Amino acid sequence: MNVMTAARSPLAPDAPPRPGLRERKKIKTREAIRGATYALVGEQGYDSTTIEQIAERAEVSPSTVFRYFPTKEDIVITDEYDEPLLAELAARPADEPWTDSVRYVIRKAVRLAMTEQPEITELRARLMLEVPAVRARMRETLTGIGRTLADAIAGRTGLDPDGLEVRVHAMSLIGGLLEATMYWAEHGHREDYADLADRAIDVIEHGLPAAKS
Repeated sequence: MNVMTAARSPLAPDAPPRPGLRERKKIKTREAIRGATYALVGEQGYDSTTIEQIAERAEVSPSTVFRYFPTKEDIVITDEYDEPLLAELAARPADEPWTDSVRYVIRKAVRLAMTEQPEITELRARLMLEVPAVRARMRETLTGIGRTLADAIAGRTGLDPDGLEVRVHAMSLIGGLLEATMYWAEHGHREDYADLADRAIDVIEHGLPAAKS
C-alpha cells in the first residue's frame, strides 16, 4: 500500500533491529526528497515540478535524487512502509486467518497514514488518479509488489509462492487496494479510507455482494 515517516514505523513488531547509521542516513535523504517533492507539487503542480527543483529544495544534487529514485514518479509511489508491513504480517498469530491478518495490518497502516500525514496521503492518491505517468509507473511496479506479497503468503500458508493460486490471490489483493485508493480519490476523499480498504478485502474474500433490489 505504499501508504510515510522516516522514523521507525509503529507498524513494526516489538523490538525490531535498529537500522545502522548508514541506512538511517539513506532514509533521511529519501524523506527529504519526498518532502521537497510534495511541497513543490502542492505549490506549482506535478508537471511543473522538475528534478532540479526537487534537488535544490532537498539540498541534494540531482544525481542524488536519481540515485534514490529512478524516476520522478517513484518519489510519489514509494514510501518506507513495505518492510514494516511485511514484518507486521509475519508477526501476526499463526492460527489467524490470512485475510484477517491482512485486514488488521492494512487498517492499521491506513489509520497511521491518515493520523500522521493526511494531506500527503490524500495528495499521493490524487496524483495516482490524475497524473497518467504516476498511474502508469504504479502499475509497472505491481508485479514486483505482488511477488513480495506472494512470498509473505507462502510463509504463512506453506503454499508455493510461485503457485498460480498464490500469485492470483496476491495480485488480486494489491489490485483491490489500488482500486480502493483510486475510488477514494475519485470521490474527493470523503469516505473513510480504511473502510474502503476493508470493502476491497471483503470482495476478494467473499466475492461480489448481491445486487440491491
